[in-house]
Amino acid sequence: MTTNATTPETELLGFLQTRIGTQVAADHDLFATGLVTSMFAMELVVHLEQTYGVTIVGADLKLDNFRTARKMAALVERLSSAAGDGV
Repeated sequence: MTTNATTPETELLGFLQTRIGTQVAADHDLFATGLVTSMFAMELVVHLEQTYGVTIVGADLKLDNFRTARKMAALVERLSSAAGDGV
């Protein structure tokens, strides 16, 4: 449970705007438009893991999970739910 009203999607949009210097829509394909490189994709993985306390491994590391802020938020929510089920 988060301690503030910011959703993962909203937080990710703010993070992306800060890092790439431009505002993007939640469903904007970051890789197809060249806004994000494969090196930055690794930074996204680290950001998601550290910010949301999830572990992204194996099949979850596929590029499709990182194309948009919406897809990253869905990944975080799925992994957070899965972690909560095991507690």
